[in-house]
Amino acid sequence: MKRTGYILVFLCLFAGVLWADDKVKPAMQIEDNTFFDPSRKEVSHEQYRFSVEYRIEAGFTQHEQRARDLSYQGMFLNGVRVGATFTFNLPLHFGLQTGLLYTLVYGTNEQHWRSMDAPSVQTEYITHRVLEHDFTVPVRLYYTIPVWKKLNLFVFTGPQLQIGLAENDYMQLHLSEGTQNWLKDKGIPTSPYDRMTDELVRANIQWGVGGGIEWDRYRLQGGYDFGLNNLVKHPLVKGQYMSEWGWFASFSYRF
Repeated sequence: MKRTGYILVFLCLFAGVLWADDKVKPAMQIEDNTFFDPSRKEVSHEQYRFSVEYRIEAGFTQHEQRARDLSYQGMFLNGVRVGATFTFNLPLHFGLQTGLLYTLVYGTNEQHWRSMDAPSVQTEYITHRVLEHDFTVPVRLYYTIPVWKKLNLFVFTGPQLQIGLAENDYMQLHLSEGTQNWLKDKGIPTSPYDRMTDELVRANIQWGVGGGIEWDRYRLQGGYDFGLNNLVKHPLVKGQYMSEWGWFASFSYRF
């Protein structure tokens, strides 16, 4: 009798488990019946497609002519840069940008000389008013960081070639006659001239770094460029060296 009772209790418990399982199953059903479909293909959220972006750009720039010693007078030149760029979009948020930009900058400084006529040590000076025209060809590697919807951050680095078109020095002399004659004998210009003609190298090679923020088609960016080569074509003294560095802040629009 006891064995029969145990069997009946076991059968009752087993029947209860089956009944409860039937009640739970409907709640565990998956609404998307295609989830386990073997023909279903996974779609990546980010698919790379080769494309090219075209932009126009305009902004402010400052060039700094750096000299190692006082044999060549350095100065700051401020102005504008405008042009067009195009970017090859690469995988993994990278891009390669190049283009053509025109730069117009202006700066002034004073160059002091010891007077050749004064009986005691006195200095005289030349005021240099320089207007520089350049074409710039950048080659930049970009990396974009998605932030939110159409908002992105980006950084870039790479070389650029600055091609000097002209660097006109509209100088004003504040010199005595003896000092002017002494400078002429040394081959130092004392009248307005284009420094690119015989004095400076036209090709300025730079390496730049920078970054900015992008919203949809609009970009606000800035960067700094380090001058890599000596721009003095015919040194007047041994070791004479000058390079041109610069920074910029600009706005661009993508078509």
